[in-house]
Amino acid sequence: MTVTLNFNRDIEAGLLAQARASGMTVEEYLLSMVEVAVLPATAKARSPEQQAAAFEVWSANHRATPPLSDYAVSREAMYEGRDR
Repeated sequence: MTVTLNFNRDIEAGLLAQARASGMTVEEYLLSMVEVAVLPATAKARSPEQQAAAFEVWSANHRATPPLSDYAVSREAMYEGRDR
């Protein structure tokens, strides 16, 4: 099936950026997004390479956050304020 979509410039720019960040063409990127939305059962049937590509697409849609400090993930931080 062929579908024609008309996006405004902001959406188009965002799609191009997301596709490039995922190492895909816009068509491949959109197809992967549609597959994830429409066919969730296909995720179980994917090869490891396809699962990795789908994960990259999914993760590219999240904002980057700074990593936690060593202290933030330390035992001391987890139990801070508790009686020992």
